[in-house]
Amino acid sequence: MLRLRPSKERGYNKIDWLESYHSFSFGSYFDPNHMNFRSLRVINEDWIQPSSGFPTHPHDNMEIITYLIEGRLAHKDSMGNVEEILPGEIQCMSAGSGITHSEFNPSDKDLTHLYQIWLIPAEKNIKPGYQQIRYDQAQPGHLVLLASQAPRDGAVFINQDVDLYRAELTQGQEVKFDLRPGRGIWLQLVKGELDVNGEAMQAGDALAVEDEPGLVITTDSNAEFLLFDLV
Repeated sequence: MLRLRPSKERGYNKIDWLESYHSFSFGSYFDPNHMNFRSLRVINEDWIQPSSGFPTHPHDNMEIITYLIEGRLAHKDSMGNVEEILPGEIQCMSAGSGITHSEFNPSDKDLTHLYQIWLIPAEKNIKPGYQQIRYDQAQPGHLVLLASQAPRDGAVFINQDVDLYRAELTQGQEVKFDLRPGRGIWLQLVKGELDVNGEAMQAGDALAVEDEPGLVITTDSNAEFLLFDLV
């Protein structure tokens, strides 16, 4: 079963310094038909204006992933981490028993464009943790593992049974992915166009996949996407 979540049907919010699209109910956007997909609770595509950002705020018992597309993001948290995240890097925080943090676009002229992702944790009230890695962008046509409960190949740990992959495809390339029994896939298209098992996708679209033997992913353009393999 394939269920397309078109970009244009996502929730939308805009204030003076932030423009955001919500795949699932978040903040003032509520849709009982789009609350989550398995343990995937939030996927927000955000554009943060220069010299603006989220002031210090709390989180607990949530796995929070930040995926940079364009620009920079300055991060500071109660664990003592003071970092800057760039395209080609991924940040993962286990909020666990509780943290506070802030996120800020440090540029005075350029937008910051990112996906912020929340997953419901497998275990509550763990010790909070922070990880940030630079992943290999030089593998077009291949799925690169970014985060996992059983990390390997340089991926970060995440407190949930999920494998998060990233891929870039150039025109004419194809990727195949086999689904394990009982698991589901959420495919978020970041850039370009895709064909997934005959379903056409545009940038910003997502595809929820269950009860399929596998995926055949192709493109006639250049495309970038995230793939979540979820229990």
